[in-house]
Amino acid sequence: MDNVSSFSLFSLTALNDTSRITIFSFALPGYFLTIFVNAVLIFIIVLEKVLHQPMYIFVCNLCINGLYGATGFYPPLLYYLLNETNVISLEECAIQSFAIFTYAIGEFTNLSVMAFDRYLAICRPLYYQTVMTTITVWKLLTFIWMFPCCTAILIILMTLRFPICMNQINKLYCETWVLERLACRVDTAQFVINGILTFAVNVLVWFVFLSYIKIVIACKHSVQNHKKFITTCLPHLVAFLNYVVWSLFNSLYELFGTSSLPQGFKNLLSVSFVIVPPLVNPIIYGIALTPIRTKAKCIFQKLSTAY
Repeated sequence: MDNVSSFSLFSLTALNDTSRITIFSFALPGYFLTIFVNAVLIFIIVLEKVLHQPMYIFVCNLCINGLYGATGFYPPLLYYLLNETNVISLEECAIQSFAIFTYAIGEFTNLSVMAFDRYLAICRPLYYQTVMTTITVWKLLTFIWMFPCCTAILIILMTLRFPICMNQINKLYCETWVLERLACRVDTAQFVINGILTFAVNVLVWFVFLSYIKIVIACKHSVQNHKKFITTCLPHLVAFLNYVVWSLFNSLYELFGTSSLPQGFKNLLSVSFVIVPPLVNPIIYGIALTPIRTKAKCIFQKLSTAY
C-alpha cells in the first residue's frame, strides 16, 4: 500500500453536465437571501433584552449554524462557477468537509437541545428556572459546537491517513463520506467510529421525537400548555422535521443514487439539506414566535418609512 500514489486534486464531475449559469443564477441570490433572513433574526435576538432567554438563545445559535453551513457551501461553489473550474485541492476538500460535517451534526445537536429546553418548560415547569441556568445554557452551547467539531476532526484525520486512490467527486461539494470513498482503504477503526457517530445521531433524533411525544401528552391535559406548544414548540418541531426530511433525501441519494436520474435532480438532492433549512428556519421562527415577529414588523416599517 505504501507504493500507491495519492491524488491531491479532485474533479467535481457534478458540474460537467449542468448549466453553470443556471446554478449560479439560483446560488447567488439564495446565498444572499440566506444571509439576510438569518442576520435579521440574529440581530433582533441580540439587541432585544427581553429575548435573552434560553429558547431564543438556542434559536439564535441555530441561525448562526445555518449561516455557517451556507458559507461553507455557497462561496466555494460560486468560485468554481465563476472560474469555470471543476478542480478542488485536497486541503480545500478537507476544509469544506469539516464545514459541511460540523453544520450537519450541529443542526441535530442544536435541535435536540431545543427539544430538551421545551420539554423542561412544559413538562417540568417547576424545575425550569433551577435547571436552565446561565451556566447550563453555556454548557449546552458548548456541547452543540464541540461535539460536531471534535467528531469532524477525528473522522477527517483518520481518513487522510491513507492514500487517495480516486479523484472524481460526483457532487457540488466535498464532504467526509466522499473522502472515505475516495481513500484506498478504510480500516476497522473508521467503521467503529462511523458506527458510534451514526448511533449518537440516532439517539439525538429519537430524543427529540420522545421529548415531543411527552410534550404533546402533557399539552392534552392543560390549556396553558397547549398554547405554549402552539406558540413555542410547533416552530421547533417544524424546523426539526424540515431538517430531518432534507437530510433523509441526501442520505437516500448517498445510498441509492443512480446514474439514471438527471444530474440536476441529483445535485438538488445532494445539496437540499444545506440550502433549505438555513433559508427556511429563520422564516419559520420569524413568523411563529410573536416577540420576534413584532420586532421584525417594527424594523421593516421603519425602513419603509425611511425610504
